[in-house]
Amino acid sequence: MLTSEPPYNSTLSVEQTQASERDDAIVLGKTHQRQAESPSQAAALTPLQQYQRLVDSSALRADDHQTRIIQKLQRLHDDLVTYEPPQIDTSSSSLSILSRLFSRGTTHSVSVPPEQVPKGLYLYGDVGTGKTMLMDLFYNTLPSHIKRKRRVHFHSFMIDVHKRIHAAKKDMGYRGGDPIEPVARDLAAEAYVLCFDEFQVTDIADAMILRQLFERLLNYGVVCVITSNRHPDELYKNGIQRTSFVPCIELLKERFEVTDLDSGTDYRRIPRTLSHVYYDPLTAENRAEIEKIWHAYTHGDPADPPVRGRKLTTWGRTISVPESTSKVAKFRFDDLCGRPMSAADYLEITKNFGTIFVLDVPRMGLTEKDLARRFITFIDACYDNKVKLLVTSEVPIFKVFADDPSKSAHEISAHMRSVMDDLGLSSDAVSATSMFTGEEEVFAFARCCSRLVQMGSKEWAETAGMR
Repeated sequence: MLTSEPPYNSTLSVEQTQASERDDAIVLGKTHQRQAESPSQAAALTPLQQYQRLVDSSALRADDHQTRIIQKLQRLHDDLVTYEPPQIDTSSSSLSILSRLFSRGTTHSVSVPPEQVPKGLYLYGDVGTGKTMLMDLFYNTLPSHIKRKRRVHFHSFMIDVHKRIHAAKKDMGYRGGDPIEPVARDLAAEAYVLCFDEFQVTDIADAMILRQLFERLLNYGVVCVITSNRHPDELYKNGIQRTSFVPCIELLKERFEVTDLDSGTDYRRIPRTLSHVYYDPLTAENRAEIEKIWHAYTHGDPADPPVRGRKLTTWGRTISVPESTSKVAKFRFDDLCGRPMSAADYLEITKNFGTIFVLDVPRMGLTEKDLARRFITFIDACYDNKVKLLVTSEVPIFKVFADDPSKSAHEISAHMRSVMDDLGLSSDAVSATSMFTGEEEVFAFARCCSRLVQMGSKEWAETAGMR
């Protein structure tokens, strides 16, 4: 799909740069000479205009499929220019306890006829097809008068929703009630244009919430753009009580224009320059090198020296950061993945630090599946928050998800082989025999490998970590 200059991809066939140039880029944080456009500059253009401008500057590669997708984004953009969302009454959010007792069972929702709300977009495609870039292009060119808007990774959105539902239940007290209604109302009041990146449903709790939440958001006149790796029919496939989620699937297909992002061009296979941010094996020389880089990052500002045991708090939990400045943190693998940590913990860490060092990443096999899952969740959080990552590992970073090293490539499952082929990952480049077998696990593994490649590129190393 869309790609920046040089184009993003997920191939492991990379061209090494000169050592001095790449190390300067990592340590000194060199950036490209051309100036990035601010959101306000982009917002003055429509999606089609911005797309054409990027094509003319050779930042994007033009093709017919891209144009078809941009035209859909342009259609929604034009609809939003004249769209007047309904007024949302949030006064009921602060009703007194006495008022709630007498009004239990009533709702304060509105219901906007579907024909009066612009039809949303549901864009789906494999890893590396440009879903995130498309969404960012659309979001950054929204009409300037739209202030109530939100662009969020779906994982972060659901964490926020769970927090709001918990607060709503607490506010309702023992009398109870429907906690999703006030949550939907508040979300609609905050933003009537919602952009969700990487929509997926993996557990029954989210499935049951989403069935009601989307219906209420759409009734409030909220317009959504969603990216996903799955067609709606494939969401929550084989999940517990999936029949209860089917109405949500039907709602998505009815109220959204569902579009496949497969252009036939795999931009992930276009070679990119690999930067030196991953160090293996765990030798004294590599440890000394990573310490030298750590010192360069953390000793340039006397007012912000590295401290030990910095505390972060999320969901009432305390996360201890072994060593950090206000912008850079250093963890050992066991600190991050060797103890119970949630996606919310990793999101909190990556929101606070633009650059993260992770030391002593081991090879992980079948007996370390929990460690592998946590590491994948951590990498997803780093990617979503544009974190610059530096790693030391026992084996090349792309081979840490290894099962039994003695097993040969012919034991890779057909599904895993298909995913690896799609990503341009060979069995020699990535150790992935039978460690991950479930459909969601295989996708999570493939996505992590793809992201590690991108996060190891010179382009990422030079531009990530800016806070």
